[in-house]
Amino acid sequence: MSSNRPYLIRALYDWLVDNGTTPYLMVNTEVEGVVVPDQFVEEGRIILNVDPSAVSALELGNDWISFSARFSGKAEDILIPPAAVMGIYAKENGQGMLFPEEEVNLDDDPGDEPDPTTPGKRPSLKVVK
Repeated sequence: MSSNRPYLIRALYDWLVDNGTTPYLMVNTEVEGVVVPDQFVEEGRIILNVDPSAVSALELGNDWISFSARFSGKAEDILIPPAAVMGIYAKENGQGMLFPEEEVNLDDDPGDEPDPTTPGKRPSLKVVK
C-alpha cells in the first residue's frame, strides 16, 4: 500500500486553513530530495509557513510538495517529499499532527517480512464474523 502521509497532510492543511489558522510544516531536511534554503535550517529541520497568503503555486501531491515562498525578501522554489514532513500544525494553537519516522523499504521481497506469529512481534488483525 502507498503511504497515507500525503493524504493526511492535505486533509490537515485544508482543516487548518478552513479554521482560519496558519498551517506550518516541520520538515526533516536530511531526507533525500528536500530543496529548501540552507541558511534557515536548524538542527536538520526547517519550519515552513504554508498559509495561502505566504506561498504561491502550492501543490500537495502524493510524490512531492512544492511551492514558491519568500525568504528574507528572496523568492525560493521549495520541493519536499511527503516522507520528509515531520508534522503539520497551526501556528496559533499547535493543533495538528506529528508523523512517525517513515521506514523506507527498498527490497520488495516478501520473504523479508517479519512473521506475525513469532512471539514478541506485534499482533496481526483478524476478521471476526
